[in-house]
Amino acid sequence: MDGHGRDEDKVDNGFNHEEEEHGGRKSSNNGAEYEMSVEQIFEKREVPPWKKQLTMRAFAVSFVLSILFTFIVMKLNLTTGIIPSLNVSAGLLGFFFVKTWTKLLSKSGLLRQPFTRQENTVIQTCVVASSGIAFSGGFGSYLFGMSERVAKQSGDNGGFKNPSLGWIIGFLFVVSFLGLFSVVPLRKIMIIDFKLTYPSGTATAHLINSFHTPQGAKLAKKQVKTLGKFFSFSFLWGFFQWFYTAGDGCGFINFPTFGLKAYENMFFFDFSATYVGVGMICPYIINISVLLGGILSWGLMWPLIENRKGDWFSADLPKKNMHGLQGYQVFIAIALILGDGLYNFVKVFTRTLTGLFYQFRGRQSLPVAHHHSSDTSDKLSYDDQRRIQLFLKDQIPTWFSVAGYVTIATISTIVLPFIFPELKWYYVLVIYIFAPTLAFCNAYGTGLTDWSLASTYGKLAIFTIGAWAGPNGGVLAGLIACGVMMNIVSTASDLMQDFKTGYLTLASPRSMFVSQVIGTAMGCIVSPCVFWLFYNAFDDLGLPGSQYAAPFGIVYRNMSVLGVQGFSALPKDCLLLCYVFFGAAILINSIKDMLGKKWGSYIPLPMAMAIPFYLGPYFAIDMCVGSLILFVWEKLNKEKAAAFGPAVASGLICGDGIWTLPSSILALAGVQPPICMKFLSRATNARVDNFLNPKS
Repeated sequence: MDGHGRDEDKVDNGFNHEEEEHGGRKSSNNGAEYEMSVEQIFEKREVPPWKKQLTMRAFAVSFVLSILFTFIVMKLNLTTGIIPSLNVSAGLLGFFFVKTWTKLLSKSGLLRQPFTRQENTVIQTCVVASSGIAFSGGFGSYLFGMSERVAKQSGDNGGFKNPSLGWIIGFLFVVSFLGLFSVVPLRKIMIIDFKLTYPSGTATAHLINSFHTPQGAKLAKKQVKTLGKFFSFSFLWGFFQWFYTAGDGCGFINFPTFGLKAYENMFFFDFSATYVGVGMICPYIINISVLLGGILSWGLMWPLIENRKGDWFSADLPKKNMHGLQGYQVFIAIALILGDGLYNFVKVFTRTLTGLFYQFRGRQSLPVAHHHSSDTSDKLSYDDQRRIQLFLKDQIPTWFSVAGYVTIATISTIVLPFIFPELKWYYVLVIYIFAPTLAFCNAYGTGLTDWSLASTYGKLAIFTIGAWAGPNGGVLAGLIACGVMMNIVSTASDLMQDFKTGYLTLASPRSMFVSQVIGTAMGCIVSPCVFWLFYNAFDDLGLPGSQYAAPFGIVYRNMSVLGVQGFSALPKDCLLLCYVFFGAAILINSIKDMLGKKWGSYIPLPMAMAIPFYLGPYFAIDMCVGSLILFVWEKLNKEKAAAFGPAVASGLICGDGIWTLPSSILALAGVQPPICMKFLSRATNARVDNFLNPKS
């Protein structure tokens, strides 16, 4: 789950522009002032050819930032799975690094090529494509769900395949590029003919355009300075916390903020800078939804179900057994996720079909990428004319896209069964036949709603291929099919978002495509290496109650088990509760849509509510603290909060995220923190005293 969906009308809040002689918004014409459009502001600046938009410095900066962002996404993947949009941070940091670079070269007289908004767009595209593999690669979901560690928790006999750096890199390389080729021929249809919004891509473009005006550059400099301050604070806070975590249950992360009873039910503030930052980026309703889900599950339901021990499930079962309390936690969460996913799938798919019907009504044939727009120039604004002209200038041949898709699909169909014998070649072939249609639907739906249904299409593949394969290897086959489908439809919608950003910043479609390919290739190497570092550094990774519990690993595993084994995998009365929560998710979404945008925004999101059902609400408290900070800041100074809030949040997330690199290296080297600080009881405190003062 991510934090997309910003209101594009508010993106430029805090970005003021100077007069025309400084690249501003207003100009004088015979004494009358008029508002200049974006492309009129940049009219005198030459747009570099597509090859010059792809610079070595851009990809050097992209590589460094992709490592930073991959650590952040990986940490979020392996903790709660809530991943906010990092496009703004990528664009901002890319601007800062290259602007600093070019300023130094300019002073020394060695600058050959100025820094343009097109190059900034290339950097943002490459970074997001690379770090996006950390999500679509399934390191916290379907891929880790195949491991022996998760299989033991699930208690099924579906087999396992433990992570290994070699096969993970090979798997990602054969499945991650297909989505790029599947929708390239449709770029003109989506961007020019259908005029789809792609809110995240539009917001990013507005931000990059603002950075490259003089006033925007000044503000960006201040934002980066703010980000740097909170990055340093967050990094040092991570080190300070590590210093006191010499054993299990040690450190501030285990502080019983609301008392011992609340702590036992996962209600405590764990002092995580990451999730305070995430709370500042995510909309208020997401944070409130997560907290409500935690109160409903850990505050009410699980204590009540625990009291049914001996009736609904055996009293001798461990607390983390899938046939005991954990079974209810996981499967009810799955029911909420599936109900929410099904509702949004039907809603977006219906909107897609309706939109296509109106788009194609009256057309004799489907418009293709190399044809000119049917709009005449006198109907278009200056900005639209210039953008369409440059967007159609550098073509990516349709034959190239088709040949690329067929070639990679053929290689993938041959290679995947060697990596995963449970996934037969004809399963892969069927997926690749239907994938372009689903990729188009997801890219179109994302353009309308900013809501990517990649995980929903992945779950559809889990149940379809898992049921087809049956008990003999069906669990692993379903999980891999999920990964294949998720990678295709996710990269397809991401590429179209980037095309929209490029369209609004006059970046060439060719440079966008090449940047996406290079970023994806980076991600196929960087993400597995970062995951491998986590996997080897933390022996309890993926285990319930650990720092990196990877909650969606067990969720996706049990979805596949459910697809293969049916409802026999559920504990007593769990099916009834699943029906109730599945229906509740659909009902809540229906009410939300019926109330409209104004009042519907106050209705909680079932998908967000489901996340703490398994993990607990502790991270929701962190996120709500972040929301509270932003809320108070907005009341005191709304403009300053809008301009610097994302920078503060990004600094908190980046600093704590990058701290995982030295902490992982220290763990691999066998270096333990020197002190164990415990807060849970007098007996524990006495043991801490003995630990600190052994002679006494």
